[in-house]
Amino acid sequence: QVQLRESGGDSVQPGGSLRLSCEPSGNIFDIINMGWFRQAPGKARERVAQIWSRDRREYAESVKGRFTISREHGNKLYLQMNNLKLEDTAVYYCQADVLHATYWGQGTRVTVSS
Repeated sequence: QVQLRESGGDSVQPGGSLRLSCEPSGNIFDIINMGWFRQAPGKARERVAQIWSRDRREYAESVKGRFTISREHGNKLYLQMNNLKLEDTAVYYCQADVLHATYWGQGTRVTVSS
C-alpha cells in the first residue's frame, strides 16, 4: 500500500506561480512511476505531467514550458507551476504506479482568478 498526500494548492492571480508537493508513505520503494493529474469542474481528469522510470518526463501540451515535474530521493514529488492561467484552475492529484496498482492522493485545489 502507498499513501499520497498533496500540498501547496492555493488561490493565485493569472501569471502567478505555485509549487505543489506530494509526500508518499507506506511501501514507497515499490513506486515505479509518478505523476500529476488535474480535474477541473465539469471535466474529466487529465494527466498534467508524468515522470517515468529513468527520469523520462512527459507533459500535457497545455502546460509545456510552464510546469516542471521533479522527484527527489524518497519519492517526494513536486510540480512547479509558473505563468498560471485561468484554465489551470482545478483540483490537482498526485498519482503513483506500483507493479499491479495505481494510487491517488486526495487532491489539492488550485484556483487561478483575477
